[in-house]
Amino acid sequence: MTKPDQKAPMDLQEHIAILEERGLLTRIQVPIDKDSELHPLARWQFQGGLPDEQRRGFLFTDVTDAKGKKYDIPVAVGVLAASPAIYAAGLGVSESDIGDVWLRAMENPIEPVMIDDAPCHEVVITGDELRKEGCGLGSLPVPVSTPGFDSAPYFTATLCVTRDPENGIRNMGTYRAALKAEDRLGVRMASRLSGAGGYQHWLKYKEMGKPMPCAIVIGCAPAVLFTGPQKLPIDQDELGVAGGLMGKAIRITKCKTIDLEVPADAEIVIEGLIDPVLLEPEGPFGESHGHVALEDFNMSMQVTAITRKRKPVLVSIVSQVTPSESSVLKRVAYEPLFLNHLQKVLNVKGVKRVVMHEPLTNIRKVIFLQFAPDTPQSEIWRGLQGAATLQAQCGKIVIAVSDDIDARNADAVFWSMAYRANMIDDVHVTPYRSGGHGPKSGSKNAEGTLLIDATLKAPMPPLALPAEKYMTRARQIWEELQLPRLTPQSPWHGYSLGDWSNLWADFADKTTNGDWRENGAHTFSRRQGGMKPETPARDIENGVPEPQTPDPK
Repeated sequence: MTKPDQKAPMDLQEHIAILEERGLLTRIQVPIDKDSELHPLARWQFQGGLPDEQRRGFLFTDVTDAKGKKYDIPVAVGVLAASPAIYAAGLGVSESDIGDVWLRAMENPIEPVMIDDAPCHEVVITGDELRKEGCGLGSLPVPVSTPGFDSAPYFTATLCVTRDPENGIRNMGTYRAALKAEDRLGVRMASRLSGAGGYQHWLKYKEMGKPMPCAIVIGCAPAVLFTGPQKLPIDQDELGVAGGLMGKAIRITKCKTIDLEVPADAEIVIEGLIDPVLLEPEGPFGESHGHVALEDFNMSMQVTAITRKRKPVLVSIVSQVTPSESSVLKRVAYEPLFLNHLQKVLNVKGVKRVVMHEPLTNIRKVIFLQFAPDTPQSEIWRGLQGAATLQAQCGKIVIAVSDDIDARNADAVFWSMAYRANMIDDVHVTPYRSGGHGPKSGSKNAEGTLLIDATLKAPMPPLALPAEKYMTRARQIWEELQLPRLTPQSPWHGYSLGDWSNLWADFADKTTNGDWRENGAHTFSRRQGGMKPETPARDIENGVPEPQTPDPK
């Protein structure tokens, strides 16, 4: 494999400077409310029908909140993967080299190097100062991702660093983290399927009866951040892979209050201890599967320190309904990895391209494979089965097409299905598939590899877009700023699908009014143990669904 000419940025701010130099960054220099305007504004370049090449990273330099508080820390959104070009800039390569760089990094990791005098420790907040209102987590301009539905501001572009207490192997995962108090976070480390690396570590700490150290990194070199969403083997150190992505060792440093190492050039680091017993209600929150994740009992993290650069930038990701920054972040890496698996590992003949369908379906569920003419049918079926089984959460529907079909055009795929497939001989359903990443409402039965009926069968959580009034307000700001012309595509705002309670509606209203601490106090009073993380709160507290509220307007 040829090593590309690579010049990866060493930290987030160097990356932002590169984006601005290339015309891939828009500075927003008017006051923007992080609680109700920031994410809806950034969301419009995905819901407004802009093609990849017109999408930009946004740097908000005049950030306020619902109470009128002004922040001296800028917020960056879309700077990781608003487009494949932005993602490629974060690795210092061309778009065509992204797949090769990932494969080389996983095969040839570079161990990190330790330093003492770290930029991420220029400011250190601990002790009583951390607990003062507006001095701890409240000092950071953490945006509300899905105004109208989210129960708190959330860190989204995270690297949650934990260590296996038995073998010492680090894990860095991208997990959401909700602001609960000045010194407390609600953290969701996925427990479905085999469980995220951080969750597996937590199980061991729970068995030991000790709190789990956790460091949440907010902003660092894109190559390091990119390892978080990637599904790497649980025993592979992501910092080594990140070094492989950059072609040089990552600088790391010791945390101030816990025994973990973090990227030394990080913008912000939240240090803390996760309770091994007591879980706290967390959510609702607009998830990357495109619906609002409702309240679950999840991990409660006591913050012991906030460290940061003297002049940091807080980075956030546009996720929820796809297309989004989150889906681009995964797609540009997943597609070449799936193709490599089919071509090099399974030796499937004739497969030329893997396309993961992005709009609304969030790349995981629907995969299209392009095959060369005259590929033997046995190879086509090996390819279909291989794509459906590589990762448990990917490939619920896999469709093979000839290479004259543009697999990015769903209309062309439907045309191919209508005229080139015999529904007696050319369709196969494999039962007992994991449900994977998706809302928990409705049926919990086992999945198959083909979805037939996509109609709504039971009440579901709201669509994970900001509520209509916030998107409407954001569009007004967008047009006042004379940003590119929008061509809205339905759906462009969130709305209730039946599974939404008065409590969660009140959480959302408080959050957009800047009163998220009241939500944190409410959920803190409800903490209890004796269950697995991600247990739905209403299953424990009510036993029956709560009454519904109308769609917020």
